[in-house]
Parts: sequence; structure tokens; C-alpha cells
Amino acid sequence: MTGTDLAAQDAPPARPGAPAVSGATRLYAVLGDPVAQVQAPAMLNPLFARLGTDAILVPVHVRPGDLDTTVPGLQRVRNLDGLLITVPHKADCLRFADEISPAARLSGSANALRRGPDGRWHADNFDGAGFVRGLRAAGHRPETATVCVAGAGGAGSAIVVALLLAGARVTVWDTDTARVHRLVERLAPTWPGRVHAADGPVDADVAVNATPLGLRPDDPLPFTPDRLRPGTLVADIVMKPRRTALLAAAEACGLPVHPGAPMLAEQLALYREFFALDGPGTGAPGPLATGGEPAPAAVET
Repeated sequence: MTGTDLAAQDAPPARPGAPAVSGATRLYAVLGDPVAQVQAPAMLNPLFARLGTDAILVPVHVRPGDLDTTVPGLQRVRNLDGLLITVPHKADCLRFADEISPAARLSGSANALRRGPDGRWHADNFDGAGFVRGLRAAGHRPETATVCVAGAGGAGSAIVVALLLAGARVTVWDTDTARVHRLVERLAPTWPGRVHAADGPVDADVAVNATPLGLRPDDPLPFTPDRLRPGTLVADIVMKPRRTALLAAAEACGLPVHPGAPMLAEQLALYREFFALDGPGTGAPGPLATGGEPAPAAVET
């Protein structure tokens, strides 16, 4: 019996449902700081299993100061096919792409990068499309809504773009006022009169927390629901915990709520296309890459 056989004999049994990993397994990584809260591995690894794809998605905890060494290093790993990006790296990771989709260019951020057959890296952002799809799946109509969004970072900017593409009128605010004004100035020429900056929540049909506030138990609320008008839908993109402090406070005020999980769940079909998980020829970004609507003609692809 060889040493390899002995090692296999002594190895603990695989956990039920755990993906089988071999030397041929393709790799994907989700980068964040923190990363313990990410839900993507629990959703994409079962998808790989259902599709019969020999691949695995793993969480990678990367501090902002380490991106310049970590991302280029991962991009040199020959059996790594893609990266998912979460807080706080979505804007910063855009610079590691060779080609950028209209959705990512407009929002100034990316939450997915894939390696093309030619070795070039393609960036896209599906946060906004997933959020809008999640609203629609829950019976809400963003195309007729006025929406106020807290947060002009990577996820927030992508959500603002997707809402505008869907037909909504959007007001956005952030503690970083310069970031808000840069976002509004970038989007206003494409959607004149439909996107505005503010110092805080305004009267709207939907109020969205698109900040990381709520990930930690001691986080302050991103805004106070008791100042919203009756009937305002309060949406949170934080996925863990599912019932965030903001949603609990909104429910206590009698307001309807929308949790963060649908935003990721609705992105699965988009990731499936983007990463060509159904086989060759299905991975080229299409109209869905900008939230299900054609990209504005003025936007360079």
C-alpha cells in the first residue's frame, strides 16, 4: 500500500453535500473584508453540483491594502476562472479588468470578473439587476417607483443604475458626499432629471439600505424608518442576518420590508450566463448585464 493509499484510508469522510475536489477542479473565489457573511458559496456550489460542473467557489478574506498583490496573484492561477467581489472592494476591483460592461462602467464598480478564453478579464456588476429582479419577484414595480437609496458605494451605485434603467426616479445619499455627487454627475447626462443627490432620506415609495451597516450587531441604523411616510417599502441589501435591525425597526413602524437575500438569489441566472456554466458560447455578456434593459446608446461597451 502506498503512502497515498494510506492517506486516503485515514482521511475523514466527506461531509454530506460537500463538493468533491480533484486536480481537475476549476476554482472561483469571492473576495471581501469581512467575508464570513458571504452567501455566494452556499448558492453557487450547489449550482455547480446540479450542473455537473467540476468547480468550487471559496471565500477569500482580503484587506483593502492587499488587493494589489492578491488580485493579480489570483488572476495568474491558471485553474481559476472567476472572481466575485463583495464589500468593500467593488469599486477598487474594476481596475483589474481588461473589459468592462456598461453596467459596471456606469456604476463605477464590479461584483464579478471572469477570465475569457484569450486570458483577458471581463468585469460586470449584477447587484443592481439582482436587486431589481428581486423587487419584481416580490410583486413590487420599480418602473413606476420613486426610490431613495442610502449608499453610493459599489452595490449602491449598481442599484441606482439598475433602478434608473427600470424607469424609477432615484435620490441617493451617503456619508461620503463627494462620492454621491460623482455618481450623480456621471449618471445625470444619461437620465436627466431622474437622479438626484440628497443629505438623507426623502419621501419615496421605496427606501433602500445599500450600505454595509447591519452586518455587525453594534452597527447604527443607516436611517430611521420612523421618519418615512406610511407605506414606504424598506429594503435592505444586507443578507446576514436576514432580519436586520433596520428591517425590524421598519416592521415596528408598520412599514413593509424587503430582505437582502432575493438580490443574490436573482443573480444566479446572470452568473450562470456570465461564467458560461452551461458550456461554451453562453458566457458573453448580453442585455441582462445591465439589468435586463438595453444599455444606453451613449455608453461605450
